[in-house]
Amino acid sequence: MIDFELTENQIAVQEMARDLAEKVIQPTIQEYDRKQEANPAILPAMGKANLLGFCIPEKYGGLGMDYISLGLASEELEYVDTSARVILSVHIGLFSLPLLTWGSEEQKEKYLIPAAKGEKIATFGLTEPAAGTDAVGIQTTAVKDGDHFIMNGEKMWISLANIADYFLVFAWTDLEKKKNRDHSGLSAFIVERGYDGLTTGTIKGKLGVRAGNTGFLSFQDVKVPKENLVYKEGQGFKLAMFCLDQGRFTVAAGSCGLIRACRDASVKYANERKTFGVTIGEHQLVKQMIANMEAGYEFSRNLCFKAGWLKNQGKRSTRETSLAKWIACREAEKAAADAVQVFGAYGFSDEYPVERYFRNSKGASIYEGTREIHTLVQADYALGKRIDKELERDLPPVAQ
Repeated sequence: MIDFELTENQIAVQEMARDLAEKVIQPTIQEYDRKQEANPAILPAMGKANLLGFCIPEKYGGLGMDYISLGLASEELEYVDTSARVILSVHIGLFSLPLLTWGSEEQKEKYLIPAAKGEKIATFGLTEPAAGTDAVGIQTTAVKDGDHFIMNGEKMWISLANIADYFLVFAWTDLEKKKNRDHSGLSAFIVERGYDGLTTGTIKGKLGVRAGNTGFLSFQDVKVPKENLVYKEGQGFKLAMFCLDQGRFTVAAGSCGLIRACRDASVKYANERKTFGVTIGEHQLVKQMIANMEAGYEFSRNLCFKAGWLKNQGKRSTRETSLAKWIACREAEKAAADAVQVFGAYGFSDEYPVERYFRNSKGASIYEGTREIHTLVQADYALGKRIDKELERDLPPVAQ
């Protein structure tokens, strides 16, 4: 039987993330969202609270917590603001967990341990100006030259681009396969800030996640040591898809936090605001919107629990993670739109947080697999057109 009771360790992580979000992020989030800047106090605080590596084994500088705990922390951080959850998505989901699974012992010693301890910040570089969903469409290349690979190209829409110390970057190492769009010509590399030829920058004017750093990476004849090749040459596409399985899980769980934030704000306002002589919570169509938020939260969260449980067992969860990501992000968009509606004209102002929730909710239906891609993926699973093969490697199982 499935046990829905959280363990003591899971509750501890949940409370740790909630406490940090309330004390460090909440007091200044409106200010930094308006300035479109990341609060520099957040990353050191997350490191001090062990939130940057808690689900990495103790051997590599983490706390050895399970993957459901990762989901719970993602939910608590996004309850306050999406930008905080994004940090977990890229630092843990898209860098640390892939390195734990696919990296060499030398790479784990050099890169994973400092990342897990919060001494260094890491992110993920796949998307390019002309390649998002079409990962095989990337143009970045890494040509072998003695003991190095010479990397050229540009990445776009990279979270923490102007902040991170380490970048997990995907590039073509076989130029003939690049011409034929054969994904077995892609490889993955760890690139360090400070390498000659690497420049980064910040994108301004985003619709949402304005309190988070998003930017670009530019590689001009960057010399990447051959020992920074992750796993094997030609295995980059496989690694990228594995990374997205972990990142999507955090996005789905974070969206549950956004739904809950919309619900709680709407309930509070509906119990205070009066029209026609009664609180607006007495109006049936307002009740309907709040009821939909409650339902969306519960079934999205259960989809996340299922995906997290499979990860804890060391079992492949591509199908379940895709479904959780699609549905939770869809419900977050709906909840945010309805929250603005519940607030009426005040929902149109950043005097209240629901307009920020509305802006933030949109991005998750685009990054890490658009809602359209996940719709097609789920249809193909149901029709028997897509069947997952056993992976060469998967997340190491972990006890709850």
